[in-house]
Amino acid sequence: MLPEVQSLHQTQSLVRIPPSQDVPLSGRVRRLLDTEPIRRLASISQLGMVSLVYPGANHSRWEHSIGVFHNALQFLARFEGDSAFQQMTNHRLQEAFVIAALVHDLGHWPFCHPIEDMGLEGIQSHELRAQSWLSNSDLAGCLNSDWECCVEDVVALLTGSDKPEDLDHRGYHFLRSCISGPVDIDKLDYLYRDSLHAGVPYGQNFDKTRLISTLCIHPDTGGLAIGEKGKTAAEMMVFARYVMFSEVYWHHAVRAATAMLQRSVFLLQNRMDLDSSLRLDDPAWIAKLRRASEGSVAEPLVEGLFGARRRLYKRAVEFNVVEGAEIHGAIARKPYWWLVATSEKLAERVAKSTGIAIHAADLLIDAPPAKLEVDINLDVVHRDGQVRSLREVSPVAAALADHQFDNYVKRVRLFVRPDLLTQINTKFTKQHWASEILEACQTVE
Repeated sequence: MLPEVQSLHQTQSLVRIPPSQDVPLSGRVRRLLDTEPIRRLASISQLGMVSLVYPGANHSRWEHSIGVFHNALQFLARFEGDSAFQQMTNHRLQEAFVIAALVHDLGHWPFCHPIEDMGLEGIQSHELRAQSWLSNSDLAGCLNSDWECCVEDVVALLTGSDKPEDLDHRGYHFLRSCISGPVDIDKLDYLYRDSLHAGVPYGQNFDKTRLISTLCIHPDTGGLAIGEKGKTAAEMMVFARYVMFSEVYWHHAVRAATAMLQRSVFLLQNRMDLDSSLRLDDPAWIAKLRRASEGSVAEPLVEGLFGARRRLYKRAVEFNVVEGAEIHGAIARKPYWWLVATSEKLAERVAKSTGIAIHAADLLIDAPPAKLEVDINLDVVHRDGQVRSLREVSPVAAALADHQFDNYVKRVRLFVRPDLLTQINTKFTKQHWASEILEACQTVE
């Protein structure tokens, strides 16, 4: 057993993170935490724009990473007496799993997810950037001196890339499913932690302890599954994720700020050398964005987000698959450049129709990105040995699987510069907006 797992029940050498969570730290883990790449995460917000709506949601990716590391130790402790698990893993693979948990967000940059969703050319994924940080920093030295595993072992678990040939395939596959899957060490932390800091109860209403205690190895696939006693905890976690997206991550004001940030980055990407800026922390990155925006059409957007006075765009109309299915279907999951082109065409049409002077950056279309968020492909192993999917045994999970919740909580929204919205809405109904948006969509190839 790893010494870090053994220390779960000790009271020495701890770090405390909310909510009253004591996380044991060995000497070699402390040395990892003190490296520059991991310390940088203390200055990168976990939730970015969410704090503009929920003031308490300003926790860091460093805090979250420690929580995920703690979950990894609890997962390993759950399988301490499992002979099948012990046969397919060894110290090296378990060490790689623990380190992968600690560094899983290493490649993140300020406001990473909204910028990644834009699909800009030349911007590597945060997973690939994590590999660069691991290989070209003092982290590599720590791994060489303190741990049996190597950078390649950790990267394979993080990215799902080809594993080193001498690692057990079964153990690698299982631990990879613990890092990225329907019930993984990342989701178990961020749902609760984000909910806690945002000051809402939605992500805290599932039983993590019960869920971990029922984890098991899938008898057929070798991946992570749960026993039947964990069904209720699992479906509550799925539902918690749904509500967190509805009420926090895709809150309309959060998405207004996100749309403003994305358009600013799109307009300024060459002016600020975006790729090189992604190694900065939040304060340095924001300062660079503000400097780049000076005197440009993006300046009002940037200053509305990061200036002395918050000035967010306002929601004009919104559409989901129930109310506005045609528009949602026409716009959802389109490339970001297409959204920009469509919103520019829309601004021209609205200006012509209303006689109001409207700039191309005064209207912002926000839409669900290509990537779907919800994965409920989790199997439940019953006491009689039968295996059923969670959706088969849970009406909650089945409903969210059959009616993909992304299409409901991730709405197509149109945001307008606040001083213009009142003027336009005296002349426009929702039907007018819908008609103009559809016409604008048809003019962009």
